[in-house]
Amino acid sequence: MEWYDSIWLRRYFAAREIIRRVAPSRLADFDAAMAVFRTDPAYEVKYVSGFLDAQALQDMRETVAAIPRDKLELHEMKKFGRLVVHDWPPFVEMQARIVDFVSELAGERVEPCYNFLSLYSRRGVCEPHLDTPSAKWTFDLCIDQSEPWPISFSSIIPWPDSRDALVDDWRAVKEARSQYEIRSLALEPGDALLFSGASQWHFRDPIPADGRRAFCDLLFFHYIPEGTAELVQPRNWARLFDVPELDTIPGIALHA
Repeated sequence: MEWYDSIWLRRYFAAREIIRRVAPSRLADFDAAMAVFRTDPAYEVKYVSGFLDAQALQDMRETVAAIPRDKLELHEMKKFGRLVVHDWPPFVEMQARIVDFVSELAGERVEPCYNFLSLYSRRGVCEPHLDTPSAKWTFDLCIDQSEPWPISFSSIIPWPDSRDALVDDWRAVKEARSQYEIRSLALEPGDALLFSGASQWHFRDPIPADGRRAFCDLLFFHYIPEGTAELVQPRNWARLFDVPELDTIPGIALHA
């Protein structure tokens, strides 16, 4: 069974081990700083019906249709059955405009991190996974679809203490024997929802095809707690916590 790896959490586990070994007095500071990326266990997914009215939805579809083909990223077609476009300028502008609205839904002040358009095909699927905290909050907006395609969420989870515990958790969700409550929601075009992907297992079963053209066009706006743009990037941890050894973690310099 293939593990849907959380690269950020792998670095987080490695960082805690290094700090525990070389600078144990700083571990409490590291844990306290990272607590901002955890989510209140009482949080429930917020559903926003009719976020885009008919005219705004039509404008959005025209914006999507106007994206040049050479801007569509192909690297997720095999695993997810989707084409993607990251940080398209009109979507960046929209993401900034709705910060106050998303902050109210999240119950904390947030700032934009990144966004991407996801054009799922009839091969569309999304295995159970956790997002990195650079997507602590995801505002998921449905633009168009062949038919409603539910997304499932677990209740808010505490971060596990090790990668092995995380894998065990993932297997339980994948095999439908999780201790966490699983809830499914389906969006209609123009509807949106806000969930906390860094603290909620979430997934979509294979898109219903039935021999017909099946598709789902979604726009994901990812937000982080206000003021955490440096902290969310593992490449900054050695400097922020004055532990040079953290720069030895494999892949630590890469964008999270």
